[in-house]
Amino acid sequence: MRIDMHALAIVAVCALVTLLLRALPFLCFGGRRGAPKAVLALGRVLPPAIMAALVVYCLKGVPTGTAADGIRQLAAVAAVVGLHLRFRNTLLSVGAGTALYMALLRL
Repeated sequence: MRIDMHALAIVAVCALVTLLLRALPFLCFGGRRGAPKAVLALGRVLPPAIMAALVVYCLKGVPTGTAADGIRQLAAVAAVVGLHLRFRNTLLSVGAGTALYMALLRL
């Protein structure tokens, strides 16, 4: 079995860049001084903003011709919202909503 050196070099560069990107926050903000207030504020604001943008993106193509159009998407969204409000577990709510949507597509 011959090792392709070009592919090996690509994997090594990708691994090095990933390692450096993961270490960068610790190098910049580690130690005795904490993260700047702006970074902490972004850490609180960005996750909900990204989720809202994803919801808008996912629902932009919902058909609106009749009442039956888009019921699958809206049912899955309602399930995600209800599960998240009840359990506060993102993985559970998104996973269950995706599974429900896939099941409703098969009907």
